[in-house]
Amino acid sequence: QVQLVESGGGLVQAGGSLRLSCATSGRTNSMFAMGWFRQAPGKEREFVATIIWRGGNTYYTDSVKGRFTISRDNAKNTVYLQMNSLKPEDTAVYFCAAGNRVGGNYYSQPAYAYWGQGTQVTVSS
Repeated sequence: QVQLVESGGGLVQAGGSLRLSCATSGRTNSMFAMGWFRQAPGKEREFVATIIWRGGNTYYTDSVKGRFTISRDNAKNTVYLQMNSLKPEDTAVYFCAAGNRVGGNYYSQPAYAYWGQGTQVTVSS
């Protein structure tokens, strides 16, 4: 089992920045990738970014490329999502997720076995 706890959400004006954190515990040595997803009101949960735990390769959805950066601190077993130039359309609950399958489709929710409880990000115009 892997436990995930997100933090760092809040209210920010358009153009501002936030950094989300996802602290992990449990069988973290089994993790292959960690990702961030978000769900806006009335919409389906969507992929935001993912990082391969050992190699550090990162992948992003097009709408956040150049604005968001996913990173990890192996020593702290923590993943971060630095969000810059925030837009009102970035408003959502952001979820951290972890997957342990090698070669899974980490753009997709089924690849992730463990999920955090979510943290609210609100961007005002």
